[in-house]
Amino acid sequence: TNEPLLIYMKNLSVKNLFIIAACLTFSSICMAKKDINLLTPEEINLNKHWVLEKGVLSISETPGGIIWSKRKFSDFTISLEYKTSTKANSGLFFRTDPKNAVQGGFEIQIASPGLYKGKHIVGSLYDAKEPMVAAGKPDGEWNVMELTCKGPIMKAKVNGKQVIDVNIDDWKEPNKNPDGSKNKFKTALKDLPRRGHFGLQYHGQPVWFRNIKVTPLK
Repeated sequence: TNEPLLIYMKNLSVKNLFIIAACLTFSSICMAKKDINLLTPEEINLNKHWVLEKGVLSISETPGGIIWSKRKFSDFTISLEYKTSTKANSGLFFRTDPKNAVQGGFEIQIASPGLYKGKHIVGSLYDAKEPMVAAGKPDGEWNVMELTCKGPIMKAKVNGKQVIDVNIDDWKEPNKNPDGSKNKFKTALKDLPRRGHFGLQYHGQPVWFRNIKVTPLK
């Protein structure tokens, strides 16, 4: 046995033990608070086009556009659940400038299974990299998506299956992917900002979101 340690433990007063327990509890609370619930009026720019009710974000009777987070994020893990309607097209925008969503950021595609091909199907890094596997569930079922960005590294999962694992520094030229195919981006992806807003897209068909949690990474 470690006698010095035992002696030290015996000499600890009740007060000291209480202080240690309080510090551990406070540390646990701080760690728990790292997770940010994006679906709150404090974190997302609610407007007339979207409705947040009982923790579910959906389109209103006058739908339109992308709903944006109020603050910017750089390195993070975001997890969310989404549900599509028939022939739905949506997306999770990240590290994006709301004033230039098409060219000023990134998107993980959300869409009905089978609606698109290649770099446009659900789970793709839109127009840049097709997913490793088509992992989307049928319309009307809840899906789970997770995205982690750390510097140039981007990793995404859909329903527990890895779909994206890339180093964005590999995209060295405008309008061109590493595999030689063309993309829409006038700026090489490696040169796009690595800090920006989250956005959830309405593109003509109903879509639902819930349980959106963001964990900033150091």
